[in-house]
Amino acid sequence: MKNTLAIFAAVALAAGANAEDKIVIKGSDTLGAKMMPQLAEAYKESGNEVSFEIAAEGSSSAFTNLLAGTADIGMSSRNIKDSEVDEFTAKGMEIKDWIGAYDMIGVIVNENSSIAGLTVEQIEGIFTGDITDWSEVGGDAGPISVYTRNTSSGTYKSFQEMAMNERDYGADTQKMAGNEQIAEEVAKNANGIGYVGLAYTDKDGIKAVAVNDVELKPENAADYAIARSLHYYTIDGKLSEAATKFLTWATGDAKAAEVVSRVGFIPVAE
Repeated sequence: MKNTLAIFAAVALAAGANAEDKIVIKGSDTLGAKMMPQLAEAYKESGNEVSFEIAAEGSSSAFTNLLAGTADIGMSSRNIKDSEVDEFTAKGMEIKDWIGAYDMIGVIVNENSSIAGLTVEQIEGIFTGDITDWSEVGGDAGPISVYTRNTSSGTYKSFQEMAMNERDYGADTQKMAGNEQIAEEVAKNANGIGYVGLAYTDKDGIKAVAVNDVELKPENAADYAIARSLHYYTIDGKLSEAATKFLTWATGDAKAAEVVSRVGFIPVAE
């Protein structure tokens, strides 16, 4: 009987040793819709036996899932709020911030629009509802259709802070679930305008306008008015060995940087 139990124990240990590690990553659509899936795939192709569960539901969900213990890594396109830090502190948790990449939020219009550039003041007027016709900013006459992210999005809040002087969005803005949805709507609407992360500005039917005469190009990031960092958040001391290894690779390895560039963001090394 003892020999039988010993055999079963040995089999169980062997199975556990060979079991594939799983990393659960939740949060930002900006990171999670394109960049994270491609990083995960490249990481596995490099010989790492690990599986990923990725949910791109908005930056706010990064922190709710970390608090609930339902994610190993939280993706966020904005900095964590003081109130969110307080929630972790109240539970005896310390949050750790990893910079994943840099981004420039592109202000996009339909490819047939006569608008080639806008000032930050004009952008603020359009997205707050003070400016409602394209003729007010030098374009062809026509009512402006404004598309934004939804309120759980980090991009929604980042844009509000950097391009709208922290003012409220106009009542007639149309809220979309993700970058792709905004790009699709603007591509279909000759009078449309919206904003998306740098990696989403190459869609057919749209074009990114210059902001304060600075074009949306990675080499202009230092001078571009609506640039930001993209983050991975974790709970200090509670990250698995597999997740730690992956994040170290994702934020510092040359192959990971190639993926970040290919997707359309700016690697940390740059």
